[in-house]
Amino acid sequence: MPRADLAALFEMLRAVPMPDSIVELRAQVASFAPLMNAGAPEVGRIERGVAIGDGVRADVIVPPGTPPFPTLLYLHGGGWSICSSATHEKLARQLCVGARVVVVNVDYRLAPEHPFPAPLEDCVAAARWARANAPRFGGDPQRLAIGGDSAGANLTAAVINELAKTIDFRAALLIYGAFDLDTCWRDYDRYAPEEDPILPKRPMKMMLDSYLSGGASAHDPRVSPMFADLRHFPPSCFVVGAIDPLFGESVAMRDTLQALGCETEFHRYPEMPHGFVQLELPEAAHALDAASAFLRRHLGA
Repeated sequence: MPRADLAALFEMLRAVPMPDSIVELRAQVASFAPLMNAGAPEVGRIERGVAIGDGVRADVIVPPGTPPFPTLLYLHGGGWSICSSATHEKLARQLCVGARVVVVNVDYRLAPEHPFPAPLEDCVAAARWARANAPRFGGDPQRLAIGGDSAGANLTAAVINELAKTIDFRAALLIYGAFDLDTCWRDYDRYAPEEDPILPKRPMKMMLDSYLSGGASAHDPRVSPMFADLRHFPPSCFVVGAIDPLFGESVAMRDTLQALGCETEFHRYPEMPHGFVQLELPEAAHALDAASAFLRRHLGA
């Protein structure tokens, strides 16, 4: 049994009506966005809706202080289909202030209207844009990191793989990512036997099906980056809850990288579900501190 405060929180989350479609999921998440973003820290400035590609925009968040700052390309979670840069603004601002980085918070296209490979293509374009345009916002393109949560961590790993020969990322932040889309479904009950309160099975399947609705295979290394050649990976920081259905994927990805000689650090949080970094919990604050410290070390912030 989880501790009392978590039990009450999980009960409240599980009482929320289960949506029947991606459209309903989006509306539900949008209704929670003000709560998710409450208490966001002050930053130097935010440039909203900056065009970074064909139909793709980002919010560029600049820390207080004197530039140049390192740059973090941030890719939001939400199953490639339901969230946005707006739902993750507080998280992006926390990383901006904590790591002292310019954050490019990307609003990539979503499935099912834009299934794979569209979200990945947008994020690849965003990485190229960030390297070319970071100085406009006080960012240093030579100190470029990339990160994301959940589907955003999946896209983070896929972007690193796609651009291995052209962009030298200094660090990767991988928050409860999906790195093997077959495994994340097959091993769900192993890590979350009571169903994750934030990532229940039915919405998870809707999101996976939406992303793959263009006919992509879960075994494509661009879809499941665990299957790619990972020898080029930068130093990586993993953050994951121990009762998250995706927990095993972070373990497997870390082990694979370590076996290849890549630098990793791993932060495991007992009793934490999927998405916990955006909840008002002590563990979330600790995770953000750890992630920020990792970025500062590797970016020289």
